[in-house]
Amino acid sequence: MKYAIVIPDGAADSPIEELGGKTPLEAARKPNMDETAMTGRIGTVRTTPPGCDAGSDVCTLCLLGYEPAKYHPGRAPLEAAALGLALDAADWVFRCNFVTIVDGKMVDHSAGHIKDTEGRHLLAAVQQALVPPGAQSPVKFHPGVSYRNLMTIHGGDFSRVKTTPPHDIPDQPVKPHLPRGRGAALLVDLMQRAHVVLREHDVNVVRRQFEENEATDIWLWGQGRAAKIPSFQERFGRQGAMITAVDLLRGIANLLGWRNIDVPGITGYHDTDYQAQGRYACDALDEYDLVCCHVEAPDEASHQGDFATKIASIEAIDQHVVGPLLAKLRSFGDDWRILIMPDHATQCATRKHDDAPVPFAMAGKQRRGSIARPYTEKSAGQSDLHVEAGYELMDYFLNVGKT
Repeated sequence: MKYAIVIPDGAADSPIEELGGKTPLEAARKPNMDETAMTGRIGTVRTTPPGCDAGSDVCTLCLLGYEPAKYHPGRAPLEAAALGLALDAADWVFRCNFVTIVDGKMVDHSAGHIKDTEGRHLLAAVQQALVPPGAQSPVKFHPGVSYRNLMTIHGGDFSRVKTTPPHDIPDQPVKPHLPRGRGAALLVDLMQRAHVVLREHDVNVVRRQFEENEATDIWLWGQGRAAKIPSFQERFGRQGAMITAVDLLRGIANLLGWRNIDVPGITGYHDTDYQAQGRYACDALDEYDLVCCHVEAPDEASHQGDFATKIASIEAIDQHVVGPLLAKLRSFGDDWRILIMPDHATQCATRKHDDAPVPFAMAGKQRRGSIARPYTEKSAGQSDLHVEAGYELMDYFLNVGKT
């Protein structure tokens, strides 16, 4: 059996007035996703368990068959696995976003989708100013992709600190959402000192001249300790590969024992090379039992409230990723399956993630539905297949004997 998973991150949404009451999935031209739903099974799956936030960390683990209550270590530890950071028992790791805060409000959680090179220069300046060379400090900053970085602290107790993802507070005052609880004072102090460093850095001076959002601040959140997750081979008896532009998914793949396949030209935005991602995914099916394609673009467009780009990204995923994968899978005869589903919904109206169940479409061997429906939130809601414990869907997808 060959398996393909396509994750159009944040593709699910609510009806949008400017689209005549349609969602982006309903408005998009996506014949391959619709074919998958109409020839296979469609339904909903709850990837955000009660008491959890609707983040890609929780929801992707759930999607891939891992119960968050047992296996979720925090967002930052999953990304640390992507960077190969060696964390010991005394280490804490935090996500460290570059963000744009203006007049006390969170204007942009991504600092204008800042480029990797710019972000690295800024983070080096923060590291040098906050942790001078040769100083004995438990704090260290680690560059990631674009605005996504990490910070580690050796020692201390941050188990009771409450932090907020910056993408959860668009255009809202940041003060009520600063880290709070025992241990938070250190984090707030680091954030305030970093603001002074960043304010007149050359990178921000240039961004200001070009009227681009500046990286005015760092935002610390998503803390946790080193992750311990059983491999996908141990749980499901299959080897996998991941194609993604996002460190979080790379980290999860590393922890699952999957190979991360580097694809030149893919990014977390709509400027990504969709064709290359589809081509590499098809080639990987020759070697691996399962290939997972994660595409971040719909989520980032949603966070900007840009439904037009969200629709365009969904259409590009359909044409350049789903279409070629379906053709490749059929070359293996009947022994294949494909699963298409976002990890979570992201609403253009609110620019935030949503914890509602997401639609999935599944086709291939022994996965036939009785009613043909296109791949939309409404169609999925009208089906007779609703999975409340989201982590159980992966076993249903993989197990040949189940119908």
